[in-house]
Amino acid sequence: MFLQIHTVRPVLIISSSHSSLTMASSPIIFSLLFLSIFSTSFAQPSFRPKALLLPVTKDKTTLQYTTVINQRTPLVAASVVFDLGGRNLWVDCDKDYVSTTYRSPRCNSAVCSRTGSTACGTCFSPPRPGCSNNTCSLIPDNTVTGTATSGEVAIDVVSIQSTNGINPGRVVKIPNLIFGCGATFLLKGLATGTVGMAGMGRHNIGLPSQFAAAFSFKRKFAVCLTSGRGVAFFGNGPYVFLPGIQISRFQTTPLLINPVSTASAYSEGEKSTEYFIGVTDIKIGDESVSFNKTLLKIDATSGVGGTKISTVDPYTVMETSIFNAFTSAFVKASAARNITRVPSVKPFGACFSTENVFGTRVGYAVPDIQLVLQSSDVVWRIFGGNSMVRISREVICLGFVDGGVNARTSVVLGGFQLEDNLIEFDLASNRLGFSSTLLGLRTNCANFNFTSTA
Repeated sequence: MFLQIHTVRPVLIISSSHSSLTMASSPIIFSLLFLSIFSTSFAQPSFRPKALLLPVTKDKTTLQYTTVINQRTPLVAASVVFDLGGRNLWVDCDKDYVSTTYRSPRCNSAVCSRTGSTACGTCFSPPRPGCSNNTCSLIPDNTVTGTATSGEVAIDVVSIQSTNGINPGRVVKIPNLIFGCGATFLLKGLATGTVGMAGMGRHNIGLPSQFAAAFSFKRKFAVCLTSGRGVAFFGNGPYVFLPGIQISRFQTTPLLINPVSTASAYSEGEKSTEYFIGVTDIKIGDESVSFNKTLLKIDATSGVGGTKISTVDPYTVMETSIFNAFTSAFVKASAARNITRVPSVKPFGACFSTENVFGTRVGYAVPDIQLVLQSSDVVWRIFGGNSMVRISREVICLGFVDGGVNARTSVVLGGFQLEDNLIEFDLASNRLGFSSTLLGLRTNCANFNFTSTA
């Protein structure tokens, strides 16, 4: 379905089904990382960074990944959900958004054109952030719950830490970062304490594109997730992790464009901002899984099918026929290793006893999973550290879930499968680089040295 929004008010809400794979909510405390650093003076204007840095932390309750965007005047450390395929940054402007540098661009301005907005509206309440007159609008999208609404395009100051790829460096300022004003109700389903979502998708106002434009570096970013605190780099490498291990060898594959938006609400003709890759086969060990391989292709008319990468899905989600064939093949290969299947634990389809499963440097010794890309020589290998979820000392489960028979995307690579893999998105050349697991290199994504050298 698509949506064309012509006014900012009244608010239009669109909800779509989205797999809920989270645990019960409980209060958590978010660390305002680098707050003491950001409270100091900004870097000198003459300093132009070659790369920027954001911490990315996994929330134990929702299994979402969060980061901190330091925004506004005076500075506020805003915790937001890290959304790999989201259009842009959006935050709740309804509650406690106070900033002396907040601005709303006029309709038909260059900023509005950059956002792709064709809607303009008037707010009938007293002026405040998120409620201005003659201002263009966009669609803040909670991609966790599949809920979207119209919201005001806004501009404010953002400060972010630079990096040399080894340590954090000086703090730099972006005076005119474009974002969207969302409503408080959009926060439902997001990690406690977060005030929005940081969209890293392929869009003019996605954060990677805005960061690159602000400092004239290449439109490239890299993400390294972990079960604790990982890291996102923006701009050029190197990427160095303790104990002094530089990650520079990547397999690469084209980033594909889905011609139909996969957002919760969108305008007719809008392309997807999410990152799709061309998986051509799935293997367990060296055996190809038998299923209809046309499901791995993106339909040019409907946009259905294909494989995308997501940080809002905690585990990889597969269309039902793929999931059933994949699970059966994995169970068969595990039985050949004398690994005993036990009753399933939701949301997973196959669980096993740990009795005959040994630990290795790259995780549990189970059959490896291969995602074959454009050729048999380009393979994303998933070892036990990224395939098996520990339920208890006695039980582990295959960390893949059933996405239903009407799945919009056939395979969604989720956060757990991405952890401790360094993934590089080169937007200029439309290529994805992936390291495979860093565990085999005796490091991991938690090993970036966040000790500042500024």
